[in-house]
Amino acid sequence: MVIGYARVSTDDQTNAAQLAELKKAGCKRIYEEKISGRNVDRPELTRCLERLDEGDTLVVWRLDRLGRSLADLLEIVNTLQRRKVAFVSLKEKFDTSHAAGRLIFHVFASLAEFERELIRERTMAGLVL
Repeated sequence: MVIGYARVSTDDQTNAAQLAELKKAGCKRIYEEKISGRNVDRPELTRCLERLDEGDTLVVWRLDRLGRSLADLLEIVNTLQRRKVAFVSLKEKFDTSHAAGRLIFHVFASLAEFERELIRERTMAGLVL
């Protein structure tokens, strides 16, 4: 099953554009919420992730609708991959259901790991001084 997730940050915003694109992409069920991406507790995202089964595909309009940060996004997508759930971001044309999409995902993961290492090195250098 193709399942969508749409999020806007405030009650003043509308997710109409996201919903239209997700429906166009073939989503049979769409989980929606109006909550800041900075919130760790996103109940509809939690429900959505719990609902996904092996062989399903999770679709979002843009990557930033899913994750609070690159690390958060990578954790979610890694979890989906372990559960054999594909992930698609429509705007970035990111699709883990095929080899090229998985390669791009691993490039993102490598960049995030590199960023964490740089932060750790700067922190350690600052502690030495």
